[in-house]
Amino acid sequence: MKYIKDLHEGETIRSIYLCKSKRSAETRNGKPYDNVLLQDKTGVLDGKIWDPNSQGIADYDEKDFIEVVGEIITYNNNLQLNIKQLSKASEGDYNPADYMPTSEKSVENMYAELLGYIRGISNDYLRRAMEHYFVNDTEFIKAFKGHSAAKTVHHGFAGGLLEHTLSVIRLCEYFADAYEIINKDLLIAAAVCHDIGKTRELSDFPDNDYTDEGQLIGHIVIGVEMISEAVRTIPDFPTVLANEWKHCIIAHHGELEFGSPKKPALVEAVALNLADNADAKMQTLKEIFKDKKGTDWLGFNRLFESNLRRTGEI
Repeated sequence: MKYIKDLHEGETIRSIYLCKSKRSAETRNGKPYDNVLLQDKTGVLDGKIWDPNSQGIADYDEKDFIEVVGEIITYNNNLQLNIKQLSKASEGDYNPADYMPTSEKSVENMYAELLGYIRGISNDYLRRAMEHYFVNDTEFIKAFKGHSAAKTVHHGFAGGLLEHTLSVIRLCEYFADAYEIINKDLLIAAAVCHDIGKTRELSDFPDNDYTDEGQLIGHIVIGVEMISEAVRTIPDFPTVLANEWKHCIIAHHGELEFGSPKKPALVEAVALNLADNADAKMQTLKEIFKDKKGTDWLGFNRLFESNLRRTGEI
């Protein structure tokens, strides 16, 4: 197969990809066409079917593995596939593992490092509550290792939730060591658990889509519910500590309009928000600039509210 990361403008390809999404639309002249998002383990590719009713285009649905024939072009500084032929692939024609984007880092090594941070927490209540999930719950451990951190935007790959969580922990460790006002145990515990609700908000690959629970409740509230469940297993868990821990989770998006029910009111909540936002944005930039060469401007980006380009080499 031809991996998406290896495609170049001007190529004509025949290859099998996962149809991650499908959306019908119309041109300004009222002519129907299909937008499809193709995926393999190396990335995603925007595709266009300008004549969806032609004989060369078979019936297909989202999450189907499809064989496509078409030409690679560049549109708005991004590669795009103009699809001329499409058919559903048969089982045996593809290996599903080739279509699951995964972290480039060792999941087992990352998880071992995360457990080291948990063991390093001196507060017995916080440590035991986290062990409820990260040591004793085999189903949760499997989900946490395999989940993405987001449907799109950043860390949208298997192992992404673990990779993002570990990056946030490391940033929080720096904050706690640099500013003595911070309760390090509380901040690290909040960093470890800030996105645990995503194990239930998002479905497993290859779907990696919002569950019904995720749509109705969201990972912040789910995460607080999960912490409450863990706290109830620890006798005499201090109420104030439990509320402070849950506040950090509730406020980690920083703003009401970004989905947090409360704005940060504790220094640990402020630090967690900064760390979460920093890692999410830096990873997003990493993914934007991936496989982009040179210093051409990439166009206006809505997330950063700015035109972007890579830094020039010295």
